[in-house]
Amino acid sequence: MRSETAPHRPTCPRPGRRSPDRRRALGRLGEDLAAAHFERLAFSVVARNVRTRYGEIDLIAFDGQTLVFAEVKSRRISTRRRLAAAQEPLAGLRPRQRARLRRLATAWLSDEQPDRPTARTIRFDAVGLIVDEQDRLLRLDHVEAAW
Repeated sequence: MRSETAPHRPTCPRPGRRSPDRRRALGRLGEDLAAAHFERLAFSVVARNVRTRYGEIDLIAFDGQTLVFAEVKSRRISTRRRLAAAQEPLAGLRPRQRARLRRLATAWLSDEQPDRPTARTIRFDAVGLIVDEQDRLLRLDHVEAAW
């Protein structure tokens, strides 16, 4: 009895899907743009891509009184698509993700570290960004106290 295997096909993402490296690069770009936005608002970036046992916090910023835990969502649109037709980056924030960010913040705050800022207020923000194919920022939506 002979067994035959299917011919080897190179692995490539499904049509319409971005490769993991492109997605990571877009996420990194979005976080860079969000960090610059917070710095323009007189916040200092305390940490980025903080790993806890529950997942990752995109951005933590502090302005001397308010500690912000930010979820950053980025989208890239092609020149063929119009900005008005682009999917809203923040439309993907679901209650489950919001609860996850609260758990992540609690884990980060409960991990005792001497250089952690002391805040009067803790806030959960959402930042949505749309960039074009050349990585130029087309739109930035910042929702303070998103939940």
